Amino acid sequence: MDIRQDDPTAPYVADLLAHHLEELRSVMGEHAQALDASSLSASSVTFWTAWHNGALAGFGALKQLDDTHGEVKSMRAAPTARRTGVGRAILDHIVAEARKRGYARLSLETGTAPLHAPAISLYRSVGFISCAPFADYQASPHNQFMSLDLSR
Repeated sequence: MDIRQDDPTAPYVADLLAHHLEELRSVMGEHAQALDASSLSASSVTFWTAWHNGALAGFGALKQLDDTHGEVKSMRAAPTARRTGVGRAILDHIVAEARKRGYARLSLETGTAPLHAPAISLYRSVGFISCAPFADYQASPHNQFMSLDLSR
């Protein structure tokens, strides 16, 4: 698995990002908090793609909330790459980068629909626990919040 910092507006990202946004909006409606390519290009966001055998296998991003707090954004494995370890590789990369930056905490917002179950299991497997809404998020029946203490 090759993970590289990348451009979320690159043409080869477009189809997978569109799939990601459409799927989340189909189950979360207006409560979907996923970022589009323009938002993933913000200076506070670092975006990575994962490649396997020359094919785009997934992507993920890290948003800096403040000097000690980061947020996992837009984790997605390509449909053909699910259950291949791409999600774990991207998440491990994001956690390592957050530690390298000296963040004390890494948070995320995700959905509550059955389609989110594999991601939730992945997040819990690396130590994320449920937490209250953070940043500008508002709680709803469609989302949940998780946090990982990086100070340990």
